Amino acid sequence: MAKVKIGMVQMSCTNNKEENLQKAITKVREAAAKGAQIVCLQELFTSLYFCDVEDYENFKLAEPIPGPSTDSLSKVAEETGVVIIASLFEKRTQGIYHNTTAVIDADGKYLGKYRKMHIPDDPAYYEKFYFTPGDMGYKVWKTKYATFGVLICWDQWYPEAARITTLMGAEILFYPTAIGWATSQDDATNVEQYNAWQTIQRGHAVANGVHVVSVNRVGLEQNGAMKFWGGSFVSNPFGTVLYQASPDKEEVHVMELDTATTDRYRTHWPFLRDRRIDSYQPITKRFIDED
Repeated sequence: MAKVKIGMVQMSCTNNKEENLQKAITKVREAAAKGAQIVCLQELFTSLYFCDVEDYENFKLAEPIPGPSTDSLSKVAEETGVVIIASLFEKRTQGIYHNTTAVIDADGKYLGKYRKMHIPDDPAYYEKFYFTPGDMGYKVWKTKYATFGVLICWDQWYPEAARITTLMGAEILFYPTAIGWATSQDDATNVEQYNAWQTIQRGHAVANGVHVVSVNRVGLEQNGAMKFWGGSFVSNPFGTVLYQASPDKEEVHVMELDTATTDRYRTHWPFLRDRRIDSYQPITKRFIDED
């Protein structure tokens, strides 16, 4: 199918895991009622963003994938006929945890998962304490409505991840996200950070000739110290923003994408044709020393 209706669920969360899951399910149903065929939820939507502290108690939030949350979402997918992209805290085994996104097809079948590859470690984003880097490589899923890839939050800043996922056949790149501003920051810094975040992803759309869908959370967390900036957006294959959500309101937005436009953009701007793959070996190095 060239034309596909995607749903974006931008919401706030509480410290009640079941409450967040049920809220997300309600919003998936809302998106389905608006005609969505693929619905993307934000990063770690069943909890507050707990990585602001290094606290062993937070590991209790993790679950197996597939597991209880994917079981619930599979029922909703089957009932509504939508594909669901669900970002969850995965307990792989004792002592090994991942930041993982599950993909459920429109018939309720669990298709698989992608484990976040790039793990940040910044003030209030202590993800390395919790998450083992992904070891499954990049993933693409052929669903009922479209073939797409999923990358997660910090992956957004890496063109290599977007390129590889595109080369594997993704028609759309989805980015479940949890990113915000420290409330102590000035407005100019906030604007610069949001613009950089959106610009790098629009660049992935241009470089690869694919639609990009980025879904972020909203709300004050961390005792008011962090405001998640929302701003979920959709970019066409040439970087044009087709939709941008509010910075502070919950939204369920549905819009139609035409993946056939990829061919037109790639034909007129043939970046993939002109790649010099014979010259790219240095990209596998950490840094290229002159000596």
